Amino acid sequence: MQKPSRHPNWTALAACALLLLVTSPQLYAQGPFNGGRAFEDLKHLVSFGPRPAGSTALAESRRWIISQLKQTGAQVEEDSFTADTPLGQIPMTNVTAKFPGTQSKVVMVTGHYDTKRFDNFRFVGANDGASSAALLLELAGELQGRKHESTYWLVFFDGEEAEREQWVDPDNTYGSRHMVQELTADGELGRIRAMILVDMIGDAHLDIHREESSTPWLNDAVFSAAHRLGYEKEFLDSPTSVGDDHTAFLNAGVAAVDLIDFDYGPDNSYWHTDKDTVDHCSPVSLTIVGRVVVATLEDLEKSPHTR
Repeated sequence: MQKPSRHPNWTALAACALLLLVTSPQLYAQGPFNGGRAFEDLKHLVSFGPRPAGSTALAESRRWIISQLKQTGAQVEEDSFTADTPLGQIPMTNVTAKFPGTQSKVVMVTGHYDTKRFDNFRFVGANDGASSAALLLELAGELQGRKHESTYWLVFFDGEEAEREQWVDPDNTYGSRHMVQELTADGELGRIRAMILVDMIGDAHLDIHREESSTPWLNDAVFSAAHRLGYEKEFLDSPTSVGDDHTAFLNAGVAAVDLIDFDYGPDNSYWHTDKDTVDHCSPVSLTIVGRVVVATLEDLEKSPHTR
């Protein structure tokens, strides 16, 4: 057995200090994004258990999400619809929290709150479902009482996950496709200047690559903010390609970007398995992504692309 060193392990101490910083509301209260508080919301969402579209657990989690949003003073809207799926018609509900600005132009930050349906194991979706919803809840608190030009919509999509085992079009992204249809029919789609999607961003080993179908200028805005904040190791310039809730908006001509860590566990082995649990997620990752999103929103206030 190796004798323990009497010299301090500075790497370990720094890691512990960072973890303490983001998990302590008292120490982190003055920071730009409280990842520790978001992590508590992630754990609370996981406590509802599996949350596939149309389930009682998802309805319960939705009621809790809405109760938290209303505490921020947001205008909260529910849009319920029935989706035609391979398993038949399933009721779904998108939730939108609106924070009016001085102008009518809209910047959206979005994610999904449902989990994949599995019958052969218990899938709680700590990263794939809960992490995006938790980040949006904390972002709502950040927007509370702020003055801003843009009107912000925080959108919790239902039905992102496929009802069948394989994620194959059109059995996915029911909520985002429905929202694009509704905005188009209402003549509201033209108000959307940018759509930022967060998905699977709680991974303890965070690495977000440029999603190559995303709008180039919006991708640049996100990664510029990330690198300015010193997160080059977490936001990588190498490309990835993922179909997700941003796709319907891109197809409708809306500028959209997907922030997704699609490398969850060794060879992505935690994705859509019973290993997608709280212990494989981290408040540090939520803090990093939250800070980048907040910085990007601030940059978009001054961007010619959102005028």
